[in-house]
Amino acid sequence: MSVHKSMSSRAALHAFVQRSVLLGALLAPLSTVEAADPLPQPQGAVILTVTGAIARTNGPDGAQFDRQMLLDLGETQISTTTPWTDGIQEFSGVLARDVLKHVGAEGDTVLATALNDYTVRVPMADFLNNDVLLAMEMNGEEMQISDKGPIWIIYPRDDVPALQNTLLHERWVWQLRELQVQ
Repeated sequence: MSVHKSMSSRAALHAFVQRSVLLGALLAPLSTVEAADPLPQPQGAVILTVTGAIARTNGPDGAQFDRQMLLDLGETQISTTTPWTDGIQEFSGVLARDVLKHVGAEGDTVLATALNDYTVRVPMADFLNNDVLLAMEMNGEEMQISDKGPIWIIYPRDDVPALQNTLLHERWVWQLRELQVQ
């Protein structure tokens, strides 16, 4: 009799495991593969950290990116004027919305913080509705800390006249080090 109970328990356990596997397979499409996979570790110097309401990280401090990790998300160029430079400049980097999507960001606001601790609230809609660039190069030259680098938030102001509003100038954070999703 004890052998029968043992087999019966094994059969029940097997059925439970099969149902669990089936349920997991059915629910898998509801979650993104990216959200389940941790980010790779940076191989170079960390130039951007994304924290807050994000699904993907690569450590206890959130999602840390080196330059190559950002470029691997897809390089984009924007030609635009800025309030701080003369004439049209050519910027290269990664779209902010691509970084936020890559980490599974969910929120309404992003706190952008510079190396000198300057912090400004940026509506998530700015990043989602415009080609806002996290620029790492200007005119083909890698941006240095001494000249607004390593990352400068660039709005495509020449392409979207509404972005030429002086009230938005505070959101053009240079020497960007962190995005905190809220």
